[in-house]
Amino acid sequence: MRFLDANVFVYAYYKPRKPLGKLEKWSKDQAKAILRELNEGKEDMTTTVIHLSEVSNVLKHAMPLEGLHDVISGLFMLDNLKVLGVSSEQYFAATELGLELKLDPNDALAVQTMKNQGITEIYSFDKGFEKVEGITRLPRFS
Repeated sequence: MRFLDANVFVYAYYKPRKPLGKLEKWSKDQAKAILRELNEGKEDMTTTVIHLSEVSNVLKHAMPLEGLHDVISGLFMLDNLKVLGVSSEQYFAATELGLELKLDPNDALAVQTMKNQGITEIYSFDKGFEKVEGITRLPRFS
Protein backbone atom coordinates (compact mmCIF):
# COMPACT_ATOMS: atom_id res chain seq x y z
CA MET A 1 0.00 0.00 0.00
CA ARG A 2 1.31 3.45 -0.94
CA PHE A 3 0.01 6.94 -0.23
CA LEU A 4 -1.11 8.91 -3.29
CA ASP A 5 -0.27 12.62 -3.19
CA ALA A 6 -2.35 15.23 -5.02
CA ASN A 7 0.46 16.35 -7.31
CA VAL A 8 0.40 13.02 -9.15
CA PHE A 9 -2.99 14.03 -10.58
CA VAL A 10 -1.72 17.49 -11.46
CA TYR A 11 1.21 16.07 -13.42
CA ALA A 12 -1.02 13.53 -15.15
CA TYR A 13 -3.92 15.82 -16.13
CA TYR A 14 -2.61 19.37 -16.39
CA LYS A 15 -1.96 20.47 -19.96
CA PRO A 16 1.37 22.31 -20.24
CA ARG A 17 1.46 25.66 -22.02
CA LYS A 18 5.09 25.32 -23.06
CA PRO A 19 7.32 22.46 -24.17
CA LEU A 20 8.32 20.18 -21.33
CA GLY A 21 11.89 19.59 -20.29
CA LYS A 22 13.29 16.12 -19.68
CA LEU A 23 12.35 16.03 -15.97
CA GLU A 24 8.84 17.44 -16.56
CA LYS A 25 8.12 14.96 -19.36
CA TRP A 26 9.40 12.09 -17.24
CA SER A 27 7.24 13.27 -14.31
CA LYS A 28 4.13 13.52 -16.50
CA ASP A 29 4.74 10.03 -17.92
CA GLN A 30 5.32 8.59 -14.45
CA ALA A 31 2.16 10.22 -13.09
CA LYS A 32 0.09 8.75 -15.91
CA ALA A 33 1.61 5.31 -15.27
CA ILE A 34 0.81 5.53 -11.54
CA LEU A 35 -2.81 6.46 -12.24
CA ARG A 36 -3.08 3.72 -14.87
CA GLU A 37 -1.94 1.17 -12.24
CA LEU A 38 -4.55 2.57 -9.85
CA ASN A 39 -7.37 2.56 -12.40
CA GLU A 40 -6.55 -0.96 -13.56
CA GLY A 41 -6.67 -2.20 -9.96
CA LYS A 42 -3.04 -3.35 -10.03
CA GLU A 43 -2.06 -1.57 -6.82
CA ASP A 44 -3.73 -0.55 -3.58
CA MET A 45 -3.31 3.10 -2.60
CA THR A 46 -4.49 5.47 0.11
CA THR A 47 -5.19 9.21 0.11
CA THR A 48 -7.36 11.62 2.08
CA VAL A 49 -10.35 13.80 1.23
CA ILE A 50 -8.07 16.79 1.81
CA HIS A 51 -5.73 15.63 -0.95
CA LEU A 52 -8.66 15.01 -3.31
CA SER A 53 -9.88 18.51 -2.52
CA GLU A 54 -6.44 19.80 -3.46
CA VAL A 55 -6.69 17.90 -6.76
CA SER A 56 -10.09 19.43 -7.43
CA ASN A 57 -8.93 22.96 -6.64
CA VAL A 58 -6.04 22.75 -9.10
CA LEU A 59 -7.68 20.77 -11.89
CA LYS A 60 -10.82 22.90 -12.01
CA HIS A 61 -8.71 25.33 -14.06
CA ALA A 62 -7.45 22.59 -16.38
CA MET A 63 -10.54 20.64 -17.38
CA PRO A 64 -14.28 21.03 -17.85
CA LEU A 65 -16.44 20.62 -14.74
CA GLU A 66 -17.93 17.37 -16.04
CA GLY A 67 -14.48 15.88 -16.55
CA LEU A 68 -13.37 16.92 -13.09
CA HIS A 69 -16.53 15.41 -11.61
CA ASP A 70 -15.85 12.15 -13.44
CA VAL A 71 -12.26 12.01 -12.16
CA ILE A 72 -13.14 12.69 -8.51
CA SER A 73 -16.28 10.54 -8.35
CA GLY A 74 -14.49 7.73 -10.20
CA LEU A 75 -11.79 7.66 -7.53
CA PHE A 76 -14.38 7.02 -4.82
CA MET A 77 -15.63 4.01 -6.78
CA LEU A 78 -12.26 2.27 -6.97
CA ASP A 79 -12.00 -0.74 -4.65
CA ASN A 80 -8.23 -0.38 -4.46
CA LEU A 81 -8.19 3.29 -3.37
CA LYS A 82 -8.86 3.98 0.28
CA VAL A 83 -9.99 7.59 0.73
CA LEU A 84 -9.69 8.54 4.40
CA GLY A 85 -11.66 11.25 6.12
CA VAL A 86 -9.87 13.86 8.22
CA SER A 87 -11.17 15.38 11.42
CA SER A 88 -10.46 18.94 12.46
CA GLU A 89 -8.27 17.56 15.26
CA GLN A 90 -6.24 15.51 12.79
CA TYR A 91 -5.74 18.49 10.51
CA PHE A 92 -4.74 20.71 13.41
CA ALA A 93 -2.18 18.08 14.52
CA ALA A 94 -0.88 17.98 10.94
CA THR A 95 -0.33 21.75 10.95
CA GLU A 96 1.73 21.36 14.12
CA LEU A 97 3.69 18.48 12.58
CA GLY A 98 4.25 20.61 9.50
CA LEU A 99 6.03 23.23 11.58
CA GLU A 100 8.29 20.54 13.02
CA LEU A 101 9.03 18.93 9.65
CA LYS A 102 9.05 22.18 7.65
CA LEU A 103 6.22 20.93 5.42
CA ASP A 104 2.95 22.57 4.45
CA PRO A 105 -0.12 21.27 6.35
CA ASN A 106 -1.33 18.99 3.54
CA ASP A 107 2.08 17.35 3.14
CA ALA A 108 2.32 16.95 6.90
CA LEU A 109 -1.15 15.39 6.86
CA ALA A 110 0.12 12.86 4.31
CA VAL A 111 3.03 12.00 6.63
CA GLN A 112 0.77 11.77 9.66
CA THR A 113 -1.73 9.58 7.78
CA MET A 114 1.03 7.34 6.48
CA LYS A 115 2.42 6.80 9.96
CA ASN A 116 -1.06 6.07 11.35
CA GLN A 117 -1.72 3.56 8.55
CA GLY A 118 1.73 1.93 8.63
CA ILE A 119 2.55 3.17 5.11
CA THR A 120 6.18 3.92 4.29
CA GLU A 121 6.03 4.86 0.59
CA ILE A 122 4.39 7.82 -1.13
CA TYR A 123 3.77 8.56 -4.77
CA SER A 124 4.67 12.23 -5.01
CA PHE A 125 6.83 14.61 -7.00
CA ASP A 126 7.39 16.78 -3.91
CA LYS A 127 11.00 16.34 -2.81
CA GLY A 128 10.13 17.63 0.67
CA PHE A 129 9.10 14.08 1.60
CA GLU A 130 12.68 12.91 1.11
CA LYS A 131 13.73 14.59 4.35
CA VAL A 132 11.12 12.72 6.43
CA GLU A 133 12.61 9.76 8.23
CA GLY A 134 10.89 6.48 7.47
CA ILE A 135 9.24 7.76 4.26
CA THR A 136 10.32 6.79 0.75
CA ARG A 137 9.17 9.04 -2.10
CA LEU A 138 8.43 7.40 -5.42
CA PRO A 139 9.06 7.63 -8.30
CA ARG A 140 12.70 8.73 -8.40
CA PHE A 141 14.20 10.47 -11.41
CA SER A 142 17.21 8.53 -12.60
